[in-house]
Amino acid sequence: MRITQQMMSNNLIQNMSDGYGKIEDLQNQLSSGKKITLPSQNPTVAMMGIAYRTDVNHIEQYQNNVSTAQSWINSSDSALSQVNSILQNIRDLVSEASTDTYTSDQRAAIGQQVDQYTKQLVTLGNTQVGGQYIFSGSNSANPLLTQDSAGNVTPNSTALSNPNFSLDLSDGLRMSVNVDPNTVFTSTMFQNLNGLKDALNNPSSTGVDIGTYLGKIDTTLDSVNDAQANLGARSDRVTMISNRLDDQKTTATQIMANNEDVDYPTAIVNLNQQQNVYTASLSVGARIIQQSLVNFLQ
Repeated sequence: MRITQQMMSNNLIQNMSDGYGKIEDLQNQLSSGKKITLPSQNPTVAMMGIAYRTDVNHIEQYQNNVSTAQSWINSSDSALSQVNSILQNIRDLVSEASTDTYTSDQRAAIGQQVDQYTKQLVTLGNTQVGGQYIFSGSNSANPLLTQDSAGNVTPNSTALSNPNFSLDLSDGLRMSVNVDPNTVFTSTMFQNLNGLKDALNNPSSTGVDIGTYLGKIDTTLDSVNDAQANLGARSDRVTMISNRLDDQKTTATQIMANNEDVDYPTAIVNLNQQQNVYTASLSVGARIIQQSLVNFLQ
């Protein structure tokens, strides 16, 4: 087959265009930090990238849930610590008031303190985190406790019937992250506190009458301690889950980076090589392209 000057010129231009396109691809890789900027450049890398990114997003959602769980558990534990402190203070007051050396006026003053402590317990029972009531079970949009003008406290019946607030913390793992409202902020506890307040305000009450509330308070304190112990166990488990998710995210992110991110040293070497090839092709092309009549006339 006869090779014409035009064919040589066309091949030269095509090869130079291809080489320049490779230079552009390498420059795009270095500027973007990615192996590809369009799925068509490497469909396999693009498809794997979607799968790996889905894995990372999946793990990040679990991490968000774990963060919420830790916030609920820590806030619940803090509230229960205050409940424990309040009940212990009430117990100390009851122990003092149960002696017959106390006058009715002194007992009435303690009754006022018990009333204020009761109001604070209602406030703690309605603790919120992120606009959600953490002791209301799955009915977290509504407060657990309401108190009328007479001081009577009524728990939210819907919360008591649906006591668990659960979150997905990992594949196949759904955990309750709240305190069961039936175990701490019970109607029995508030009835006992109101009964104690009435006994303290009643001049005819004896030390024995008031002393009967010590056992009731101790029972409530045991329930609070049990709830805190349960929270502590769940807190440890959530911490372990969080650590495992951190490891999984590190691994998934590394795999995604290996698939998508450009290897800068290799890309720079390839760019230099391609630029040398392109420069050489320009030099060779200038020699093989046929000179015009004007060049001879010169």
